[in-house]
Amino acid sequence: MIGKLNHVAIAVPDLAAAAAQYRDTLGAKVSAPNDEPDHGVTVVFVELPNAKIELLHPLGEGSPIAPFLERNPSGGIHHICFEVDDILAARDKLKADGARVLGDGEPKTGAHGKPVLFLHPKDFCGTLIELEQA
Repeated sequence: MIGKLNHVAIAVPDLAAAAAQYRDTLGAKVSAPNDEPDHGVTVVFVELPNAKIELLHPLGEGSPIAPFLERNPSGGIHHICFEVDDILAARDKLKADGARVLGDGEPKTGAHGKPVLFLHPKDFCGTLIELEQA
């Protein structure tokens, strides 16, 4: 069902500093910051030959990233994202198999402009999983 790894998301306390570290220290191509108000985050993408790293920073009050950074003030891996061919078919199979889809179970538009869903971390070895339609 899952396809290639799309990205690994890292929550960071200072987005500009994190982007500079990936760009200047590691020599990576780094996107400009992009606000995603529907998800309560500002994102920067670090381009790699085979996937991306998504740097996440809270946007506004009530951001789902804020509690994560309170527990992990230095930041850390927040979730991993896999591509799927058909997000609704993937959702239906996962739910039939007992996996919990977060939110109302309906895809939202993600940072790449494609439908996404999140799966409960307790169902996947403590890891928050994002699915993105390819």
